[in-house]
Amino acid sequence: MMTKKTTSASSAFLILFLCQMITALEVPLDLSQPPTITQQSPKDYIVDPRENIVIQCEAKGKPPPSFSWTRNGTHFDIDKDARVTVKPNSGTLVINIMNGGKAEAYEGVYQCTARNERGAAISNNIVIRSSRSPLWTKEKVEPKHVREGDPLVLHCSPPVGLPPPIIFWMDNSFQRLPQNERVSQGLNGDLYFSNVKPEDTREDYICYARFNHTQTIQQKQPISVKVFSMDSLNETISANLSDTDFYGAKPLTERRPTLLTPVGSTSNKVELRGNVLLLECIAEGLPTPVIRWIKEGGELPINRTFFENFKKTLKIIEVSEADSGKYKCVARNPLGSTHHTITVTVKAAPYWITAPRNLVLSPGEDGTLICRANGNPKPNISWLTNGVPIAIAPEDPSRKVDGDTIIFSDVQERSSAVYQCNASNEYGYLLANAFVNVLAEPPRILTPANKLYQVIANNPALLDCAFFGSPVPEIEWFKGVKGSILRGDLYVFHDNGTLEIPVAQKDSTGTYTCVARNKLGKVQNEVHLEVKDPTMIIKQPEYKIIQRGGQVSFECTIKHDPTLIPAITWVKDNGELPDDERFIIHKDSLAIMNVTDKDDGTYTCVANTTLDSVSASAVLTVVDRPNPPFDLELTDQLERSIQLSWIPGYDNKSPITNFVIEYEDGMHEPGVWHYQTEVLGTQTTVQLKLSPYVNYSFRVIAVNEIGRSQPSEASEQYLTKAAKPDENPSGVQGIGSEPDNLVIIWEPLKGFQSNGPGLQYKVSWRQKDVGDEWTSVIVANVSKYIVSGTPTFVPYEIKVQALNDLGYAPEPAEVIGHSGEDLPMVAPGNVQVHIVNSTLAKVHWDPVPLKTVRGHLQGYRIYYWKVQSLSKRRRRHVEKKILTFSGNKTHGMLPGLEPYSSYKLNVRVVNGKGEGPASSDKLFKTPEGVPSSPSFLKITNPTLDSLTLEWGLPTHPNGVLIAYTLKFQPINSTHELGPLVEIRIPANETSLILSNLNYSTRYKFYFYAQTSVGAGSQITEEAVTIMDEVRPVYPRIRNVTASSAETYANISWEYEGPDHMNFYVEYGVAGSKEDWKKDIVNGSRSFFVLKGLTPGTSYKVRVGAEGLSGFVSSEDVFETGPAMASRQVDIATQGWFIGLMCAVALLILILLIVCFIRRNKGGKYPVKEKEDAHADPEIQPMKEDDGTFGEYSDAEDHKPLKKGSRTPSDRTVKKEDSDDSLVDYGEGVNGQFNEDGSFIGQYSGKKEKEPAEGNESSEAPSPVNAMNSFV
Repeated sequence: MMTKKTTSASSAFLILFLCQMITALEVPLDLSQPPTITQQSPKDYIVDPRENIVIQCEAKGKPPPSFSWTRNGTHFDIDKDARVTVKPNSGTLVINIMNGGKAEAYEGVYQCTARNERGAAISNNIVIRSSRSPLWTKEKVEPKHVREGDPLVLHCSPPVGLPPPIIFWMDNSFQRLPQNERVSQGLNGDLYFSNVKPEDTREDYICYARFNHTQTIQQKQPISVKVFSMDSLNETISANLSDTDFYGAKPLTERRPTLLTPVGSTSNKVELRGNVLLLECIAEGLPTPVIRWIKEGGELPINRTFFENFKKTLKIIEVSEADSGKYKCVARNPLGSTHHTITVTVKAAPYWITAPRNLVLSPGEDGTLICRANGNPKPNISWLTNGVPIAIAPEDPSRKVDGDTIIFSDVQERSSAVYQCNASNEYGYLLANAFVNVLAEPPRILTPANKLYQVIANNPALLDCAFFGSPVPEIEWFKGVKGSILRGDLYVFHDNGTLEIPVAQKDSTGTYTCVARNKLGKVQNEVHLEVKDPTMIIKQPEYKIIQRGGQVSFECTIKHDPTLIPAITWVKDNGELPDDERFIIHKDSLAIMNVTDKDDGTYTCVANTTLDSVSASAVLTVVDRPNPPFDLELTDQLERSIQLSWIPGYDNKSPITNFVIEYEDGMHEPGVWHYQTEVLGTQTTVQLKLSPYVNYSFRVIAVNEIGRSQPSEASEQYLTKAAKPDENPSGVQGIGSEPDNLVIIWEPLKGFQSNGPGLQYKVSWRQKDVGDEWTSVIVANVSKYIVSGTPTFVPYEIKVQALNDLGYAPEPAEVIGHSGEDLPMVAPGNVQVHIVNSTLAKVHWDPVPLKTVRGHLQGYRIYYWKVQSLSKRRRRHVEKKILTFSGNKTHGMLPGLEPYSSYKLNVRVVNGKGEGPASSDKLFKTPEGVPSSPSFLKITNPTLDSLTLEWGLPTHPNGVLIAYTLKFQPINSTHELGPLVEIRIPANETSLILSNLNYSTRYKFYFYAQTSVGAGSQITEEAVTIMDEVRPVYPRIRNVTASSAETYANISWEYEGPDHMNFYVEYGVAGSKEDWKKDIVNGSRSFFVLKGLTPGTSYKVRVGAEGLSGFVSSEDVFETGPAMASRQVDIATQGWFIGLMCAVALLILILLIVCFIRRNKGGKYPVKEKEDAHADPEIQPMKEDDGTFGEYSDAEDHKPLKKGSRTPSDRTVKKEDSDDSLVDYGEGVNGQFNEDGSFIGQYSGKKEKEPAEGNESSEAPSPVNAMNSFV
């Protein structure tokens, strides 16, 4: 909850001003005037006898007045009493009683008179009384013996003091005695018991009287009370006491109420107007009565009525005559009721209706003094002049007394005097002084000149023009130096000269002139008004709920007038913030760190300026997890149930939603607590179900929205009796681990589920549907039993029964299990393949007989592999892929096939043991598909009107190419595309010269290949014809091509321009609006490997040069290979292959060592002669000039081989010698890359064009050549 409050300084000023308006006209002290009493002691003045007596009397007048005193109606001669002195320039008396004097000697009625040449003013009659605190009279206090249930009154009877003492009851330890509806203190100080109980027995009931004036406390003798219970009463009476010693001789029985005070059925009460009315009713009865108050014929006054002393006292504050009437108290218990009626009469001491006010007149003027008062009974009005009754005062022809009014006419200076009005009745009196001062004075303005007033906009502005003059001047207001007189509804003109602007606005700012004039003269004064913008809280603190230990922040942002300086303070619950470093005050906020329960409350941000104040409040509620429950109790203890009850802990201001009950089994799992149940947060008891043979302890956890409380203390332990098990093990299964066994397993019972000692299990089994008898065995402390010598995979009926020393559990349910599985015996038959499209095939097969599965049928598994790519006419090593189809399916789909390829597959059945035999291999072919984009597109030899285009075959022809299609169009200087021209090119062409082009024109080219199925992906390029045979502008990046695999791609390009240029490759998913990803190319090489790509995804790629803004190639699009199914293990990971390679490496190392030794000896190792003699095409020759291997190339260099490298004359490698080519162990996409993406062809001297019978990608070197490269 949030509250906001705004206070303006002008509002407070207005209240003060209105108070000033009702006072009499003030006469400046430099002018002659009669005396005025300014300060006096109260009428009833009780003094402390230990201190000097000071009777105040202060007055003002011109000339300064002199003072005199009367005591008990006669002149009090101060000079004759050495203990009495008068303060200088004052009439205040000081009576010195500190040095042996007695206050009682100066008790009496005192009155002060202040007098000068223009009259005399008198004070009230001041009654001086000395405070008294007498001791208790000596008395013998008899002990009280009372029967249980009877009423009792302990009388206090304090001594009469002045003023009356405050009464309270305490014990010997100065601890207040507890009071309640049954036991309470009356207004007279007595202690009332509606009925007594044995616990009321004590010997130190002490009544204390505190006298505040003398700051003393008197105590009565302790009262002893002995309460006898009815059980022991008969023995006690006969042995020690007689019946007459008891209050009443009745047995302990319930009784209807009777009143202890007041007595009777009616009473009367007189109270004075303005006082506090206290009415009391105290009743006795059993059970204890309840008191209710009503007013006959009316309602109890709202907002002024209070109930005290457990509703036994009715309190009405500020009573008036309207509160007179009959008030009834009703005491009620289940056996009946009683009542008492109090007739209240409200009387009134005199009170003012119109008090006389000072009157300033000029000679010849008329005036009146009015004195009107009321009271009950109606007061008598009498007049005095200069302290003398007006009837015996000197005559004045200018005055006439008419009851409560004195009328003056044609006054003269001799008419000046002080008049006293006395209004009195039997309950008190009122005395007021009012002077008549006859003066002739020109106007004077008392407000300082050029006084500045500042107010907040939309608040009242009060501009003072305090004045004096006789006759009373007329006041006029003007705005500005030459402004017109102010009139109208926008202004309020007060009698004391003040100008009020009820709602000041910004345009109210300015200078205002006040003019005062009478017949004796004229005077004026200027004041200035500034209207300021109000201070506002634009961001107020908000209600917060925070967990204990957290932190919270309250914001308070203000907007204020720039000429005012605000001060922001924070208060908590209308008091100062705690002096704690956890409270951090920032400019616009208050932060509380590590919140505690004490921080709960209302926080108020107060923004103060010199003119206004604005505040906003918010409540902070600190919550936390509940305190733990306590006082756990176990009742209704039975064999299988018990009742648990508890008392909730404090909820920490977040209601408890539920209670969680946990139990501990001290016999089987001591220290481990388990969940039992939970109940709503409104419950404090629960009936719990129990298990036999468990030593229970319980605890309770309270939960609210914040979290769980700490667990309660554990309850007492409760051990249940042992019994037969109630339940059997769960999770019973029969599964064979070998073809000739049956493994029976179950979930063992927990300790408390055993219900007794000696827990065991009876395991039974028999073969299903055979008619065998049950075979049983009893085991203990295990959860598994193995049955050996069973047939393979036959069903068994199984059951496991629990038992203990007291007997068996109920008959268990039977479950079906199977003995162990063996591998399937038969392969699926009638395998058929249906080609769906170039990359998808559907396979059908006949299911195998279930008897031959010899286990649980898990599904069928298809092995398939690519035999040959029809467009490449080469075989690949077996790279088998596997797809598994769960359940008894008879068909499945083979995705991700390569178009225009030959495949083989077989099908196998799978059970829990493994795979069965494979079906016969089935051969199938995929049809043609659309080709990939051409591997590159080069545009060379630009002339004025022609360009030469060269291209490479598609990386994936996916069929027989039938043609290429070239489309191109010009691009003008505003990047607008011209008309599109299309050319169809035969499939056997690899270049084209375009003629009749426009000179100095940029063209965009689109190029793609086609099979009989359709067109493939296109590659784009741009080029410019030259002007005046000028060469094209350098630098350029052309012919960006991408060759992709499953998760990586090799990007290559051609660059024309300055040397030592650093390149970068940018790529992203084709068609995506995401930003390009950028990889930097190390060095100045013209290829790069993109790794970490997603299989089966189309990517866009382009190449740029660092340092050349906007210098990038055209985009190329490529697609990564599809994700492969599981495959056979690569040969490179086989142990025999690794061993072979290690042996070869060891032989080469030995040869090198021998060679090194021969050379050191100067001999010649005839390797070259042997190589020349046995010209093995697999072993490449060494250069003749330096004896190095001619085909060696650094794998990191990635440079093509030199033209001088030696290769076989037909530049091919024999098939039979390259079946183990490392290419065939790759990912199966084009076979052009190693795993790191480097060109294998670069190591084998591959040319751009291969012979018709050769493979499209050159074979990798043989292992021997690979080892030669290591040397």
